[in-house]
Amino acid sequence: MCGILAVIGKGVDADLVKQLSKRMSHRGPDESDLHITEKGYFLSHERLSIVDLQTGKQPIQGTDSAWMVHNGEIYNHQKLRDTVLKHHTFRTTSDSEVIVHLYEEYGYEFCDMLDGIFAFVVIDGDDFIAGRDPLGVKPLYYGIDAHGTVYFASEMKALADQCKSFAAFPPGHYYTPKTGFVKYYQPQWEDAGKAVEELDLSAIRETLTEAVRKRLMSDVPIGVLLSGGLDSSLTSAIASRLMAKTKGPKLHSFSIGLDDQAPDVIAARAVADYLGTEHHEVYFTVEEGIKILDKLIWHLETYDVTSVRASTPMYFLSKAITDLGIKVVLSGEGADEIFGGYLYFRNAPSVDEFQKETIERVQRLATADLLRADKSTMAHGLEARVPFLDKAFLNLAIKIKPEEKQPATYGGVEKYILRKAFDTPEKPYLPDSVLWRQKEQFSDGVGYNWIDKLIEYGTAQVTDEELEKAAELFPHNTPTTKEAYYYRSVFHKHFPQSSAAKTVRKWIPKWQENQDPSGRANKAHVMADTKIATQKVKV
Repeated sequence: MCGILAVIGKGVDADLVKQLSKRMSHRGPDESDLHITEKGYFLSHERLSIVDLQTGKQPIQGTDSAWMVHNGEIYNHQKLRDTVLKHHTFRTTSDSEVIVHLYEEYGYEFCDMLDGIFAFVVIDGDDFIAGRDPLGVKPLYYGIDAHGTVYFASEMKALADQCKSFAAFPPGHYYTPKTGFVKYYQPQWEDAGKAVEELDLSAIRETLTEAVRKRLMSDVPIGVLLSGGLDSSLTSAIASRLMAKTKGPKLHSFSIGLDDQAPDVIAARAVADYLGTEHHEVYFTVEEGIKILDKLIWHLETYDVTSVRASTPMYFLSKAITDLGIKVVLSGEGADEIFGGYLYFRNAPSVDEFQKETIERVQRLATADLLRADKSTMAHGLEARVPFLDKAFLNLAIKIKPEEKQPATYGGVEKYILRKAFDTPEKPYLPDSVLWRQKEQFSDGVGYNWIDKLIEYGTAQVTDEELEKAAELFPHNTPTTKEAYYYRSVFHKHFPQSSAAKTVRKWIPKWQENQDPSGRANKAHVMADTKIATQKVKV
């Protein structure tokens, strides 16, 4: 994981490029380098060393004239080296290097051959290609300045004040000056009518296990973000079993809350005891959370309410993890979108609407949970990996008949089939209290007082008159609450450009009266934990 910057055009000097790149130094605290091509274009890289600690420095040169920078991880790099790229000479053992050789071998048509997460730029003379992974796990922005120079960067802050216009690079696309944007990732599941696969619990378990196994690829220690919810607990359980088989080091798990009685902390403690992980609990205060909001929003590059609420504890947790020397963690993002796990999914008016919403939520992850997961962890040089968004697992799970995923099919239990897949008879992957725990959104689970006090604080910062005139100052995505207005004003201070405001998409639940993104805004939340934990419906 790293921060990348490419500047392709004239009129920019090396000192400026270095300054812009250093705005992302938190993404790559281990080393930094800049390459100037023969045409005078720039590739800059801020490196977080995960794979190939010794020779994996970037930018990386191909066999001849092509140079590349990459942010992410390519899990099938060894397979590519051993097969379609076996006749190429490699300069490093880094997983990143396969990208430049795939370009040399196949031209533009190679992105779908990559199994991993990535944002990259390859420059070859006057030609170049930029690409982003299928779902946008890794961030990428692009822009153009007044002279026509093209910029690509991992974070908006590296190009926002240089470009006359800029935007988020669309996930699942590549761009070249000859083709423009090309959508290379076109899975069948994007058509809601293709959700016709029969339920196979063993396939769910085996495919997710393989997704976790891939993401244990690392030359540095790995940990797990363990909120005590179903998704992070499952990834922790799978990783724990896999690492035990290889007799690797003990798995470190991490949870956070306002105190030791926070809902997530209690549940995570039970999981850690069950799995035997080396567990760490981190606490933060409401006052500490409020104090870092300005810096947090600068890191996040969003004013979305739920992203800010949830990123604050993740920001503190990431700092504690890196302080212990751990650079990589597994995280549970994506499961709620794939399986309809948010409580509002219970209110879906039809099977078809339920399936369409799962697909849309997955497609929008790059503007919501994935943005939060990347930027709040990478603020401290920590890489988050997301097994639920593995291409193979996604292709299996999202095409299961939607009626098999609807909570109403199983007495109101969300993500029932995912829970059941890991409720194995010989030894369940998790204790019942967690395996059958009701959905608790991360910003709620750290302690209900966190959101309540955050709303109170944000409301106190904004007057009635300011909110009434919000549309005049913020015509795009006009805030409708004082809390939202406050976040927007902080964002506007750092990123006043109209292009910046348009990169943000607000997360709003459907099919419920209360439009607040907290899970507690859904009426179903009052049924929590103990009742759901006893509803193990048989299939």
